Amino acid sequence: MRTPSSPLIVGHRGAPGYRPEHTRASYELAFALGADAVEPDIVATKDGVLVIRHENEISATTDVASRKEFEHLRTTKVVDGLKHTGWFTEDFTWAELSTLRAVERLPGLRQASSSFDGRYPLMRLSQLFELVDAESERVGRALGIVAELKHASYFHDLGLPLDELFAAVMRDSGWKDGASRLVVESFERTVLAGIRERGVRGKIVYLIEASGAPYDAVVRDGASARTYAQEIDGAGLYALATATGDAALDGISVSKTLLLDAAGDGTTDLVDRAHGVGLEIYAWTLRPENRFLSKRFRRGGPADRFGDWQREFEVIISTGVDGVFADHPDLAVVARDAL
Repeated sequence: MRTPSSPLIVGHRGAPGYRPEHTRASYELAFALGADAVEPDIVATKDGVLVIRHENEISATTDVASRKEFEHLRTTKVVDGLKHTGWFTEDFTWAELSTLRAVERLPGLRQASSSFDGRYPLMRLSQLFELVDAESERVGRALGIVAELKHASYFHDLGLPLDELFAAVMRDSGWKDGASRLVVESFERTVLAGIRERGVRGKIVYLIEASGAPYDAVVRDGASARTYAQEIDGAGLYALATATGDAALDGISVSKTLLLDAAGDGTTDLVDRAHGVGLEIYAWTLRPENRFLSKRFRRGGPADRFGDWQREFEVIISTGVDGVFADHPDLAVVARDAL
C-alpha cells in the first residue's frame, strides 16, 4: 500500500474535514484526495451486523434524536466504565439504523462539513470493502483499510464478539486473504488475539493512548492493570515485539502527543525504539485546526482557524513513522511530499 520511503496516509474516518465522517462520500473523497487507506471505526447492531460509527452511542453523528420512532430507545449505559446517555447501535437492527442519516460530529468547528448533514446514510462494514475494491480499480492501485474494533469487551459481554463478526465479513467480502491491504487495530489486545486466532490475514496493530490503561486489562486485572505508558517503556515495548502466537503484533498506533516531546520543541525517540524492536508505528490524528494542533503550532484566531499545520505534520512525519491518520488526507499528502 505504500513505498518504503513514504508513510502511509490513512483517511481517518474518511475525509471528515470535508464530509460527515464514516459516510460513503467521506471515504470516496479521501481516496480522491490521495489517501492510501481509510479507517473505519467498527461497532455492532442488535442483529450482529458490523456498522461504521465513531462510537456505539450515535446521537452526535446521526439524526436519531429527531426521529420520533426511536424516542423509546434513548437510554443510559456504562461503556468501558464511563456513563453515556443517548442511542446505542446495539439496540437497533441494521434495517432500523439504515434509515438514519449522518451528521457532522463537530458542527461548530467544521461548518462546511455540517452543510452536508442529512444527505448520507450509515454504512455497514461489508459496504466499505466493496467501496475500497471499486476505488482500487478506479485509481489503478491497491488501496487499504485500517479497521478499528471499538469497545470489544463491552460487545463481547453482550454476545456480539467483534472478532468473530469481523472474520465473517472478511470471508464473505472476499478479503480473507487480503493481507497486503488490511490492518486491524484496537485498544484491547484480547480482541486482536481473537482476530489472529480466527485466521484473519492482515497486520495486527495495538492502539496506544497517551494516558490510562486498556479496558480489557482493567476488567481482568483491576487496579494492577498495566498502563499504556508501561506498555511502551523499554521492557514493555520489547514484550510487545516478542509476543508470539495469537498475541503477536505487527505494530503499534499511538497518539501524536507521544511523538512530540514535553518541552515543545522536538520529538521523542518512540519511533526509533519501536523500529529497533521490529514494530511498525503509526500516529494519530493529524488535524490542521488550532484546536487540535500542539501549542507551538497554533496561530492567532478562533479554534476552527488553520494554524501552522504543515510544520506540525512535517515534524511528525519526519520521525520516520510508518503511517499517519489525517482528517484532511490531501494536507497530509502535501506534508509528506514536501519531505
